Amino acid sequence: MSKSLKRVTQALTAAGLDIMPVALAEGTRTAQAAADAQGCAVDQIAKSIIFQGIETGNLVLFITAGGQTVDPTTAAALTGEPLTRADPAVVRKVTGFAIGGVSPVGHLTPPRAFMDPHLITFDVVYAAAGTPHHIFAVAPADLLRISGAQLAPFTVKNDLSN
Repeated sequence: MSKSLKRVTQALTAAGLDIMPVALAEGTRTAQAAADAQGCAVDQIAKSIIFQGIETGNLVLFITAGGQTVDPTTAAALTGEPLTRADPAVVRKVTGFAIGGVSPVGHLTPPRAFMDPHLITFDVVYAAAGTPHHIFAVAPADLLRISGAQLAPFTVKNDLSN
């Protein structure tokens, strides 16, 4: 088991959840690939999108429904500073995850986090478990609690469903 997957599994257990991540042979690098492999709606995939504050350099996590895209203007208003996509090396150093497998939990240094309210409309959502091939199923209310995220609107519909 990779260090990243182990951290996610430990975070889930520490939060009192009996959830075991599962491997998907097809991979989870995109929301559509994860949804296809899991057999669920693309919006049930809880994407972990990391931005970086231009002024502070702090990372910010946006947990987004798979068919949605983070709206940069709305996201910047939530954080109080302009944002840019975070450098993959910085993401790995701060969170412990590589882009494509960033989990909403189990970060080395937990970033400030926001969660898309659309995810709450589902009974279960699926999030990356620290690798490009692992996901875990979780109730959205539990994901909100264990991620430390704030529920806030920050998305626009993505017709390409990345």
